[in-house]
Amino acid sequence: MPGGRLTQQERREIALGLADGLAYAEIARRLDRPTSTITREVLRNGGPTAYRADLAHRATERRAHRRRQPAPRGTEAPEQAYGRDAEAVRAYEETLTTVMTASGMPSMTARVLACLTLTDTGSLTASELVQRLGVSPASVSKAITFLESQGLVRRERDERRRDRYVVDDDVWYQSMMASARSIAHLVETAREGVQVFVPGTPAAVRLENIARFLDFVSESTARAAEQAREILRTGPATDTARTDTARTDAARTDAARTDGTRTDTARTDGTRTDGT
Repeated sequence: MPGGRLTQQERREIALGLADGLAYAEIARRLDRPTSTITREVLRNGGPTAYRADLAHRATERRAHRRRQPAPRGTEAPEQAYGRDAEAVRAYEETLTTVMTASGMPSMTARVLACLTLTDTGSLTASELVQRLGVSPASVSKAITFLESQGLVRRERDERRRDRYVVDDDVWYQSMMASARSIAHLVETAREGVQVFVPGTPAAVRLENIARFLDFVSESTARAAEQAREILRTGPATDTARTDTARTDAARTDAARTDGTRTDTARTDGTRTDGT
């Protein structure tokens, strides 16, 4: 398996593979590279629909040039605990940030959340975030404000009366609940549109279908997050059974809800057939 950075020709092969609709694993197999390398390369450079080989190659060269430059005083990478490989940690943090960004999170917000998530303490002060990320205090403040509004981090005072920003073990539960709330807001908006466009008209029917679909997704997301929340607070030896139970309960509830939806649809179809 070849090592080192991707070549410009390999990046062109990646672009061709994406254009042909190939999966990351298939592209990686053709290039004899790890799938994680291809995934990170694509997500770091615009995602599967916006990836451009030449732009990606130039961006990589710029990043490499910045790494060769001496780090400003006070911005050195922190020493790694537990014998971790500092370069592997840095690469993984960049990968996690890229994936968060690809999911729709603003870039700086994703960097701050990834930085907090990957600390063993799960908490940092604003000045520590500024030092680790090499960004301005204003950038950190803006990202923290957003994360707090979503319930993804919380603020507490330490013994020196400094604000510390803490990412809890259930940050992903909070993230899923925030997503469910956002979808629920879309449901409300779609149903408002049904009245504006007059119920029964093509546009109104489309909006009602959107609302029904998103309502199901929102409720399913919130319910699954509630059922699985305990997994975030247990060790790997005890969470398997709970995971299976949560999945079974969710499947039963979804099946019941689906049956109810089919019944409603059948009733609606019957009403239309009768012409009433």
